[in-house]
Amino acid sequence: MRFSTRIGCAASLILCVSQSISFAAECSAKSGMKTVPLLELYTSEGCSSCPPADKWLSGLSRSGQFVPLAFHVDYWDYIGWKDRFSKAEYSDRQRKAAALSGLGFVYTPQFVLNGRDFKGWDESRLQSVIEKSQRQPARANLQLQTQMQENGEIILKTSAQVVDSEDLKHADIFIALYENKLSSKVKAGENNGRELKHDYVVRDFFGAYQFGANNAFSKNFILKSEWKGRDAGAVIFVQDDRNGEIMQSLQLPFCS
Repeated sequence: MRFSTRIGCAASLILCVSQSISFAAECSAKSGMKTVPLLELYTSEGCSSCPPADKWLSGLSRSGQFVPLAFHVDYWDYIGWKDRFSKAEYSDRQRKAAALSGLGFVYTPQFVLNGRDFKGWDESRLQSVIEKSQRQPARANLQLQTQMQENGEIILKTSAQVVDSEDLKHADIFIALYENKLSSKVKAGENNGRELKHDYVVRDFFGAYQFGANNAFSKNFILKSEWKGRDAGAVIFVQDDRNGEIMQSLQLPFCS
């Protein structure tokens, strides 16, 4: 434009078990010893060159090898179409990533892999980078758990630890709630008349949180009943605040 599922057993452990009347379902995920990379897409419904990137992300074969998230930025909202998924904080995150990597500018669509600009949208090159990342031992241990309540609310439990205490002062923890199978009929702007489809869209984003002196982090979230039945899930990741490198990431789709 212009400048301006599930996790594989090799990467993590997922448990989904039927419960009694107290809970409709309980799911949990735990990260493994290999680093699972984070692939971020910065996109906008107001960007004419973004739909192919959205489609590419949706069509990638994952097999638990990486964690995808799509952040919709707000800096193109002024040109005729306000992206209902966009937030200023997502634009701010992209600008910070650009500063950490020395890029000096932001653009859409942009893929960021483990904190670094990833150009080309080439699946074989992506696989090569993923394999290299997975040869690196994880620098953090992560866990996610969801419990569905009778009233439709979801309790999301998150926890994390760093492997090396030297990382404690520079480790930021983030939690994202994402949703799949979203669509919009655009009625103005560069994509006027098009129906756009999106997956892995970040709907809520929390952090940065820091680890306590005892090398522990845990936080619970109560998600309102509106989340029930949606094709959605949670992601937790730990990022080095000095260079943007991802220490570890973990994804958990919500149980139905």
